[in-house]
Amino acid sequence: MVVEVLGYRIDRRSGVATYLQIVQQTEHALRLGVLQPGDRLPTAKEVVAATAVNPNTVLKAYRELERRGLVAPRPGLGTFVLRSLAREEAGADSPLRAELADWAARARAAGLGRADAEALVVSVLDEEFTARPTGAAEAREGNE
Repeated sequence: MVVEVLGYRIDRRSGVATYLQIVQQTEHALRLGVLQPGDRLPTAKEVVAATAVNPNTVLKAYRELERRGLVAPRPGLGTFVLRSLAREEAGADSPLRAELADWAARARAAGLGRADAEALVVSVLDEEFTARPTGAAEAREGNE
């Protein structure tokens, strides 16, 4: 399956290198199941047309994804996804996602803006995942 340009959004004021933004957004798509093994990433030319970044930046991002074992180039055909990072627990119809969507709706109803809600979520995630890992989280971290 050819994936239409993933909708890469480059934030030049973020302080994050452009190639890393592409890597992170691709990994995000892999975690959410938007990209599946066998899918073809957009060509560098397509990404350049959509984002106005240097083609070498796109190629650097794809090399990093390849180094991480997530994609592989096929000469003359493109770059293809090798493995997914999706977990059933984080799927579109998972209870965790539904709870998070409910929480986000309550945060919005309480008057929080997107940046406020993101800051709160990041704060809680930092507390939870900086603490000593337990159970499944410990097992996953041991595998990475």
